[in-house]
Amino acid sequence: MMKLKKKWMLPLLAALLTVGLAACGSDKADSNKKDAGSSASTVGESVDYKIIGIDPGAGLMKATAKALDEYKLDDWQLVEGSSAAMTAALKKAYDKQEPIIVTGWTPHWMFAKFDLKYLDDPKSVFGPDETINTVVRKGLKKDSPEAYKVLDNFHWTPEDMAKVMSDIQAGESPEDAAAKWVKDNADKVAEWTDGVSKVSGDKLTLGYVAWDSEIASTNVIGKVLEDLGYKVTLRQVEAGPMWTGVADGSLDGIVAAWLPSTHEDYYKKYEGKFEDLGENLKGTKLGLVVPSYMDIDSIEDLKK
Repeated sequence: MMKLKKKWMLPLLAALLTVGLAACGSDKADSNKKDAGSSASTVGESVDYKIIGIDPGAGLMKATAKALDEYKLDDWQLVEGSSAAMTAALKKAYDKQEPIIVTGWTPHWMFAKFDLKYLDDPKSVFGPDETINTVVRKGLKKDSPEAYKVLDNFHWTPEDMAKVMSDIQAGESPEDAAAKWVKDNADKVAEWTDGVSKVSGDKLTLGYVAWDSEIASTNVIGKVLEDLGYKVTLRQVEAGPMWTGVADGSLDGIVAAWLPSTHEDYYKKYEGKFEDLGENLKGTKLGLVVPSYMDIDSIEDLKK
């Protein structure tokens, strides 16, 4: 009888031991989860206290540097680079669902491709929404009256610009994307060219900075002018040389003047040496941008 009891007890003890070990393992796992949660990094630590910026000459970078000062973000670093480097870093982080903070602006294709949000700016360091203006050299109206008319008439929407930017991002060349938009929007182009006569090989040089938005707009207006018979040269430069070029006449014009904040310094420096034809696009915005999956809503949160 005693032997029978032992035979039944051994399996029972083994089963109880297994359950006990499993329970201990579960408790340990839960404990580890709690420890991981309690040691979660701050926003700053999660991104190494870095904000990924663009080219150092951009007004957006100046505004961001001012924001770091105004919000007393002394431990933070603004990383200089380019528009392309910024979007590459954003894509890499977004694909891995990792935290990242970048300098951003609208219109930009990245808002169509990724789920992003601007951080609130309670101190209004980045200022109000801006416009993009067309600026030409002195004397263009006399020297190239037909081109002057087109540039003066040029205006479109953020949605128009976003379409061209998206096509370029999808792999089309800027020239092909611009030509496609011009073909598909003949009615808008007709407004810009209303009453304009064709020319025969007249030369025209337009400048632009290597922002996706300005690549789109400059290629579009360049295509329209080419269709009118102009021999157009598109010259990519930094913001400073772009404004200098219009002021000294080496550039005939730009459709890439972000005002009143982004290019404020250049506007004031060369005021009187160029002609401002007014806005060609409304509805721009500047600021710090993060993926929507990040649990942060304001620049103030960066101090936590």
